[in-house]
Formats: sequence, C-alpha cells, structure tokens
Amino acid sequence: MHILDELKERGFIAQVTFEEDLYKAMEKEPMTFYLGVDPTADSLHVGHFIPIMMSAHLQRAGHKPIILCGGGTAMVGDPSGKTDLRQMLTQETIAQNVAIIQKQLSHFLDFGEGRAIMVNNADWLLKLNYVSFLRDIGALFSVNHMLAAECYKKRLEVGLTFLEFNYMLMQSYDFLQLFKTHGCRLQIGGDDQWSNILAGADLIRRKEQEDAFALTCKLIMTADGKKMGKTEKGALWLNPARTSPYEFYQYWRNVQDADVGRFLGLLTFLPMDEVRRLSALRDSAANEAKRVLAFEVTKLIHGEEDALKAQDAAQTLFGAGGAMENVPTYEVTAQTLSEDNHLTTLLALCGLCTSRSEARKMVQAGAVMISEEKATDIEQRIDAAQIGPDGLLLRKGKKNYCRLTLQ
Repeated sequence: MHILDELKERGFIAQVTFEEDLYKAMEKEPMTFYLGVDPTADSLHVGHFIPIMMSAHLQRAGHKPIILCGGGTAMVGDPSGKTDLRQMLTQETIAQNVAIIQKQLSHFLDFGEGRAIMVNNADWLLKLNYVSFLRDIGALFSVNHMLAAECYKKRLEVGLTFLEFNYMLMQSYDFLQLFKTHGCRLQIGGDDQWSNILAGADLIRRKEQEDAFALTCKLIMTADGKKMGKTEKGALWLNPARTSPYEFYQYWRNVQDADVGRFLGLLTFLPMDEVRRLSALRDSAANEAKRVLAFEVTKLIHGEEDALKAQDAAQTLFGAGGAMENVPTYEVTAQTLSEDNHLTTLLALCGLCTSRSEARKMVQAGAVMISEEKATDIEQRIDAAQIGPDGLLLRKGKKNYCRLTLQ
C-alpha cells in the first residue's frame, strides 16, 4: 500500500497539494520532508503528537524526516490560532527548550546515521540581512493574499503586530533553505499551519521553478468537535515532570467511546485490522479498546515500563487488583505537617487540586474522599497517624487519586 493511502486509512490527512504528483514523486524515490516545531516550552504536548506520528509512518515507509526546531521563528511567535501576542522568549530559554524537545522526539524517530536529522532555523534566520531578505523574499508575497490567510484571521480581530506578520515569510524561507541544502520537497504539519506551509511550497515553485508539496494532518479533536489535549491541570504534556505517566494513561483511558477507534488509528502503530476489531467493540466490551489505547500511547511516550506501572495503578484503584506502589504518590514530611496539615493544603501540594481555593470548593461540593470516607469539613486536618506506614489514599472526583506517604 502506498504510504499516502496508509495515512488516509489511518485518518491523518486533512489537505494536500498536487496530490497525484506527490504520489508519483514518492514512488520514484524517497522523499525528504520536514516538520517544524517551535520550542516555545520545555516539552512537546499532545497537539504535536499527530504530525510526529505522521512523520514516523513516513520514515518507516522509507522517506527521510527533517525535524526543524524553530529557534529563530520562536523569537517571533506563530500567530496561527492565537488571539493574543505570544510571550517573547530569550535565546537562552529557546536553546534549552530545543535540547529537551530533541530528546523527546527520539522516542518516535530514528536519528541514526543517514536517517532523520535535526536542524535549527536560528542557524540561518538570525544571520539574515533584513533589507536583502525583503528584496529577495518579501517581494514575492502579496499582502492582500497574506491577510486572507486563516492563520492571521483571529489576530486581525484584536490587532496583528508587524512582528507576527513576518512569520509566514520566515517559515516559507525555512522551506526554501531546506530545499536548497537537503533537497526537501515536502512540508508536513497540523492543519492550522496550512497557509504557512502552502506559502513555503509556493515560494520554492516561484523561486526555483521546482516541485514542492504541502501536506497537513487533522488536529486532535473529539467526535463532538472539541479540541483535545487539556487536563484539569492544563495541557497534556509529553514530559513526565509536567504530566505523569499515570495521568497520561488515565487521559486516554477515559476518552469517549466514539473517539477510541480514531485515536487507535492515529496514535498507535497497531495494524489496521486490529484497530478495526477494537473499534467494533461496544458497551462494556469497549473498555478493552480503551485499555489498549491508553497502554499503547503511554508506551510510545514514556516507555513500556512506565506504561505497565500506569496500567497497574489504574487496576489497583478501579478494582482489578494490582500493586499500590504504582499509584501516584506524594511524600509529605513531618515538618510540612507541623506547619500546615489542613486537608486543603495537602490536596494542593499533592497536585489533586491546583490551589487551596479549588480544594475548598471540591470539599464543599462533596468531591473529595479520604480513604473510603467523604470529606465534609474544609478545616479538616491530616496527621501522621492517619497517614501511617501504608499511606493514605486521597481522591478527587471519580478518577483522580493520590497516595500520601510519610517521608
């Protein structure tokens, strides 16, 4: 099966340019393609996951990935889908983020000799002469056409800065640079990047009179059209220090039944025959499909050992046996208890609640359990004797647990 047909079958492809020509070009020889990631945080999040998986499938089919970490473009900020100007980052922060992201990507792609490569557009963008850039590249862009692009629409409603307006030119120049230095003819990305990717492919065709292609994948959305990737604590990060393997596992374990089959196709490497079998399960049997989804996705991100621990913790908490040591744990010191042993403080410290204020609201709503008893008093305190040698299990809502232990 042609890789583009496989990507369609798995549900990846949103838009593509010159599709018939792209099929032929990929059949003729391996295609060098690139995916851009702006290092605006010290971790990738689930929004990056789909294009990364598409890159992995393309590499497995024999094509060569270039991962572009946008050390240069991150200093401007992509306005796509944003209503506010992005926070300006220092070069030092951006460099630190790039190093962390490179390590995360190695879970998905083979960066061995002659395989995937990593580049940083700071290497060329920060050296550009602005006037020369405007004359050479800016002259080929129509302002009217740019203002009609989807990536600028939200920002235009509240005020688009000239700084952000340059972003499309910079990303397009990246594509041109990679074409010249690595023979890259295809850029992939999320569908919110369509205007920027299309502009880069068009720049190569106009500037070099050579074929270049744009391919976007669908964003992670639920069956009812809502954007995926948010937890009660914020974004669903791939960094275990930001989102624990257990939290990550539970996120996918609790997706809606209608979304399971689609996510199995997009977020795992399971054969499509197995995806279709699991997708056909209904009612209580659909839990098998959810367990497989949660385990496979967590294994991809965090490794098999952490995936097994997360699975075991979920089985412990939800009645199917398992080891309590794999349940999310927070060690509390005797000094902490002596300073402030309010239940609401401990709920905030262990991460079940984002603040003491939220913890008070959860207790008042009857949503907090201490072991098997519902907490009703916002002034309740927890002492060392209650925690004991085996720990004390706290629960917020139906599926958020943390075991307090004494240090």
